[in-house]
Amino acid sequence: MQTLNQKLKSITDTLPKTSLSRFSQFQHLLPFSREKWRQLVRDNKAPQKIAMGERCTMYKNEELHQFFKDPLNYQNSKEDIHE
Repeated sequence: MQTLNQKLKSITDTLPKTSLSRFSQFQHLLPFSREKWRQLVRDNKAPQKIAMGERCTMYKNEELHQFFKDPLNYQNSKEDIHE
């Protein structure tokens, strides 16, 4: 079993600090399903999506890193971003 520090190091090694990522790029780091992630995003308890088109959704890596540091207390007050 990984310790918290090992898991955080794995996250920082996997995701760059800046840029954007698709769900599939960080899905392996989540202990729950895609549907649970969607619910957390909807409830502003996870980083908000950036719609790049009808079939392309991205997330800011800076926000993902904040979420992974403290997922239980993460709050995001931003609205969906559509570019």
